[in-house]
This record gives sequence, C-alpha cells and structure tokens, in this order.
Amino acid sequence: MKYRRLGKTELKVPVVGIGTWQFGGEWGKRFTQQEVNSLLGRARELGINLIDTAACYGDHLSESLIGRAIRADRERWIIATKFGHKFHGNFDRSDHWSPEEVRDQLEASLKALNTDTIDLYQFHSGSDDAFDSDGLWKMLERQIKAGKIRYLGISITSRSEKLYQVKGASRVGASTIQVVYNRLEKAPEERILPSCHERDLGVLARVPLASGLLSGKYKPGAEFTDKDDVRSLQNKEKVQVQLGLVQQIQQAEVPEGVAMAPWALAWCLQHPAVTCVIPGCKTVEQLEVNARAADLDMVRDDHPQALR
Repeated sequence: MKYRRLGKTELKVPVVGIGTWQFGGEWGKRFTQQEVNSLLGRARELGINLIDTAACYGDHLSESLIGRAIRADRERWIIATKFGHKFHGNFDRSDHWSPEEVRDQLEASLKALNTDTIDLYQFHSGSDDAFDSDGLWKMLERQIKAGKIRYLGISITSRSEKLYQVKGASRVGASTIQVVYNRLEKAPEERILPSCHERDLGVLARVPLASGLLSGKYKPGAEFTDKDDVRSLQNKEKVQVQLGLVQQIQQAEVPEGVAMAPWALAWCLQHPAVTCVIPGCKTVEQLEVNARAADLDMVRDDHPQALR
C-alpha cells in the first residue's frame, strides 16, 4: 500500500480507503457483524486503515458495525464520518444542520463508533446556506478543542459544482474535500480539483467505481432491479449509456491483463489533487481487487501529495 499526506492534516492515509455506505443496507445487502469484521480485518492486513462512513448510513448502523469491528485496535484506524442528515428508512432522509442537532449527531456517532475521537468529521452534501452557519462551525471548533474531533472536512457532489464551499474551506477550518470523481464523472477536473490543489486540501474521491459500473462486472443491458439497492433509483437510460461507455473504455484504455476495477481507481489517483479513493465493497474478494490499484504504475510515487 502507498500512503499520502491528507491535505493540511497530519494524517497519513492509504491511497485506497474503504467506503461503507453499503453497511447501512441501501446497496441490496444486509451485513452481519462477522462479515464486517472479516472485511475490515482483511483491509487492515492490506494496509487499508482509512474508513469512511456517515451518521445517515442506516441511522448510525454502518458506524455501529464499524465500531464493534475495530474496538480492539481503534488506534490503528483513521475514521472519517459525516453529519447533517437523519436516516428514516431506505432512501429517506431529512436535513438537520443546526448547531444543537449536529452536536447530538456527533455524540451519537462517537457512541456508535465506540470511540472518544473522530479523526475526520465532514459536512455532508449540504447547501451553501447551511454551510454559512457561523454557529455550526464555532460549535465544531469547540468540539475539536474538547478532543472529540481531530479535523474537519466537506463532502460535496461534482454535479452541483460546490466551488463556493471549496473556497470557503479554510474559513470554516476544514482541511479536506470529498467529491464524486471517476472516469465517467470528470466534471471536478474543471474547477473543483484545481481549487483543492491550489489550497492544499486533501481530496477523497468517492464513488470512484461509478457505483460499480467501472468494476467491469456489468455489461450493456444489465439492470439494477433490487428495490433495496440505491442503483435501482438511477435513470435507466443513462445507466445503459454509461455501460456502453465503460465497454469502450475497457477496450481502448485498460491494459491487457489488468482488471478494470483497480485500473479505474488508479485512474483517479493519477490526478495531482486526489489523495485517496474510497470505493465500497461487499466481499473480501472485491476489497482485495480494489487494493491492487496501489500496485499499478499509474499511482505515482512522486505524486505531490505523496509522503517522502
């Protein structure tokens, strides 16, 4: 595994982390504690010690599964979670951004994760109005001083082009940006990633496999029909267009003998602003395939964020 400095933080993170939205039950599978234990145990063996989750992934369900899985060696892990939304049921959330509500979310996340400190606490895809709440960031600054949070981050979407929040990161004390970025979703290259690079903000690339489309597992004509799989909500025509593009990319860009999933992750990691990718996985086998991205020549040792 290769490691890089995460922006202005003191965190040294693997180039491949692990995203855990799937643990909340919205990706067509319910996870047992033993399955999560096995996944995270193997991740640690592979040098993957960064876990990204959120309070609204199953009403702290993902956090609880993680907390139980790593409680014996919590000090060896970097935990990133997010705030701002309350889970009511699959694909049903409401926004909660007041300082008091977020403080309650923080306490619930600390309890679920079975930890005294969250390494990276992230503003989760909120509006600019919510972002501009001075009371929210002042409350979070007090939590940092109290030792409950180490660093703050901002999670945005590429579609909304939340450049305002990237530019305002330093103002609110945030050191990282999490953004949707992959071979099919290249919009962040236009403004967001250059702005992050200029400001030395660590970048976590989420959905780096385009919700599994870039795994190479699905061919044109494949459909997501499980009502408990978030991908069933996607525009079906758009998915088919994307699957056609994936097939073209696999034929034209992926070297012979290289699996598409690690190639797609390494493709993200080539960008000088990207610190780490955080793909989800459902099995240990998928985790192991994802980890191979660090071994590809595309992941340069002289990356500007690389540790020296």
